[in-house]
Amino acid sequence: MIRINKGFASDNWSGACPEIMETLAAANRGHLFAYGEGDEPVTKDAISAFKKIFGEDIAVFFVYNGTAANVLGTAHLLKPYQAIVTAHSAHMNEDECGAPEKFSGNKLLTIHTHNGKIEPHHVAPFLHSVGFQHHVQPGLISISQVTEMGTVYQPDEVKALADFAHQNNLYLHMDGARIANAAVSLKADLRSFTTDAGVDVLSFGGTKNGLMFGEAVVFFNKNLAEGFQYTRKQGMQLHSKMRFISAQFSRYLQADLWRKNATQANAMAQLLAHEIESIPELKITRKVEANGVFVEMPATLIPKVQQQYFFHVWDENRNEVRLMCSWDTTSADIHGFILAVKEAL
Repeated sequence: MIRINKGFASDNWSGACPEIMETLAAANRGHLFAYGEGDEPVTKDAISAFKKIFGEDIAVFFVYNGTAANVLGTAHLLKPYQAIVTAHSAHMNEDECGAPEKFSGNKLLTIHTHNGKIEPHHVAPFLHSVGFQHHVQPGLISISQVTEMGTVYQPDEVKALADFAHQNNLYLHMDGARIANAAVSLKADLRSFTTDAGVDVLSFGGTKNGLMFGEAVVFFNKNLAEGFQYTRKQGMQLHSKMRFISAQFSRYLQADLWRKNATQANAMAQLLAHEIESIPELKITRKVEANGVFVEMPATLIPKVQQQYFFHVWDENRNEVRLMCSWDTTSADIHGFILAVKEAL
C-alpha cells in the first residue's frame, strides 16, 4: 500500500534532508582515492570535523550502518569469551538479529529496566563471575543515547557508568543512533556526555536525523583503535566510495545541521504529546524527552489510524504504541494525525 501521509513509524523512514542531498551531489564529481585512503580530502575533512567536536585524541572510522558500528566497535575491544552488559530493550539486544553473538562471539547479558537506562548497581551482580573460568566474563557496558524507551542519559549518569566500568576493568560503549536528539534534549554539546563523561567507544549515527546512510565508530582513546582498520575490512564495512559517507558527516557536523534537524524532531514530539493529552481515550505512558512519544490506545483504534498514519505497536499486551517524529515532521502532520484519531474515535 502506498501511504500518502508520512506517518510516525520511525525516524529512519524519512528521506535524506535537502542539505545532505546537495552534499551527495557535490561529492559525485570527478575521481578521488577510494576507501578514504591517501590524501582523499573529503574523508580527511570529515575526521577533522569530528575532532573539533570531540577532541584531538580520537580515532574515527566510517562504516555503512548502525549494526556494523555497534558490533565492530564493541567486538574490537573484547575477547570472544567476554560479554556485553546492556539493557534488555537495547538495540544491541532486540534489533541486531543476534549479530554480536554471531560475528564476535560476545554473549549479551541483559538488564530489564523500567526506562531503558542502566545504572551501576544493575551491572554489579554480573561482576560475581569475574575470574570464574566456567562463566562468561563481563567486558563492556553498552548504553543507548537516546534509549529505546525515549529517555535520555544525563552527563553525570554517563560519567557514573564510565567510572564504574573503568574501576572494574570494563569498557563503556554508547549507541548514539539518536545522539543528536539527546544533545538537543539536554541543551548540551555532544562532548559533554561522551568525551568528558568517559565513554570509550561511540557509534555515531545520522540516518535517523537526515543522513542517507553511514555511521561513524569513534574511539576516544587512539590506542583502543589500533588495528581497527582491519576489523572494519574483515567485517565487510570498508566502503569503497568512502567520500559519500564522509561528505555527509562533514556537512552534518560543520553546519550544525545535526542540531537543526534534531531540534525540529524533538519540538514536534512535544507538540504531539501536548495534542494527545487533550484526548481522554489516549494515555501517554512515558516521559517525552526526545523525539518519541509512547501512548496507550484502545485496541480497536490502532488499525484504523494506521491506515492513514502508520506507526508501530510497542507493547501488544497493553496496546502501547510508539510515535516517532523526524527531522521533516511538521505541525501539519501532527494536526492531521490528531484529526485522524478523533475521527476514528
